Amino acid sequence: MSKPTYKRSERVGDQIKQEIADILMRKIKDPRIGFVTVTDVDVSRDLRNAKVFVSIYGDNKKETLKGLESASVFIRSELGSRMRMRCVPELIFRFDPAVEEGAHIMQLLKNIESTKAMSEPEDE
Repeated sequence: MSKPTYKRSERVGDQIKQEIADILMRKIKDPRIGFVTVTDVDVSRDLRNAKVFVSIYGDNKKETLKGLESASVFIRSELGSRMRMRCVPELIFRFDPAVEEGAHIMQLLKNIESTKAMSEPEDE
């Protein structure tokens, strides 16, 4: 009998990701936390720690991360009431630059395309 490839820590991470996204959208009132998207959650094998990767819209990334860190106790208590776990993982928030980098690459490609279109002679 083969073991499932989908580990428990991955399942827990997926659930935590959904719950934190909902908590941030509905429950958090901290003005430092603006438009935040939870992009990934990496839970340790022993389920004690969870790195929560977030994409932050706007320029105040450091302030937003500080707001998330200060709200982490509240978020953990909310997770505890929503999820059936003996021990809710310690939350560590990290900035995920992937979305920002993707947008930058798309902008560069658009610039290349528009420059190419302007430099090509028009057929008459």
